Amino acid sequence: MNRKISLLLASIFALVISTPSHAFWSLFNSSYTKTKYPIVLAHGMAGFDNIGPLDYWYQIPNELRKDGAKVFVTQVSSFESSEVRGEQLLRQVEEILAITGAAKVNLIGHSHGNQSIRYVAGVIPHRIASATSVGGPTKGSPAADLIMQASELPVIGSPATGLLTSVVDGFGWLLGFGAGEKLPQDSYAGLQSLTTAGATAFNAKFPAGVPTTACGEGAYSVNGVRYFSWGGTGTMTNLLDPSAYAMAAVGLSFVGKADSQNDGLVGRCSSRLGKVIRDNYYMDHLDEVNQILGLVSIFEANPKSVFRQHANRLKNAGL
Repeated sequence: MNRKISLLLASIFALVISTPSHAFWSLFNSSYTKTKYPIVLAHGMAGFDNIGPLDYWYQIPNELRKDGAKVFVTQVSSFESSEVRGEQLLRQVEEILAITGAAKVNLIGHSHGNQSIRYVAGVIPHRIASATSVGGPTKGSPAADLIMQASELPVIGSPATGLLTSVVDGFGWLLGFGAGEKLPQDSYAGLQSLTTAGATAFNAKFPAGVPTTACGEGAYSVNGVRYFSWGGTGTMTNLLDPSAYAMAAVGLSFVGKADSQNDGLVGRCSSRLGKVIRDNYYMDHLDEVNQILGLVSIFEANPKSVFRQHANRLKNAGL
């Protein structure tokens, strides 16, 4: 027995010294998330790539990279119209394609990133393998409708709107500056894009993957692009997370609506695009990207696991 163990150890030692270190350690690494094409992440409203130690996609990119995925995190205006943000993402995707030499990329967009990735997929479908929406307001948000209605109130609405948009635009500029970018900001245009009317207008231009029924699925594949989505319906998912209270409060705007189940900002049915992976994870809108700082529900699949599973799904589909 001792002789067998000695031979085994000798064999391992011989393998170590005769194999380049990166190749040796790769023997122990999984390729679970190693998609054929790079993954490109597109943030939502008020989003960023990273500011110092704070990542918008908290721990998710590294979770995907450690098992083989090539992941790129993009940065567009925190507050802007769907079209402006989409054009900004388009330029970055073209750069990523040029840098990597990849034929295509897999796009994943959270929240308002839904419209950004759909814009890019609509403009250059031959360079996009898949477009996945995470908590995206495909058909708009009652929360945005409510804010827009308040902004249009006489006397109070207009002055308050001007002041508020200036403050929010300034906040968006600070987010971009902190992330190393100086991008235009227009929170009013961004808000309009996320209303039911704004989403309807955008869907008329970019209908790929959009369900034609109130709460159905959209086309799984359009112009060679595979469409997927998932979303949440959780509220107060972690009492230690301060953002959970804000999401629960904003979620009250869905009371009485046909699409009443929501993640705080987006309705369950509105989150649907293409093939629906699942539309009722016990996650609020920020939990979907593992925020804030991973304070999510301990009773549901961790967001990092959901992203890993989707990368594996894309891999198995040859994407």
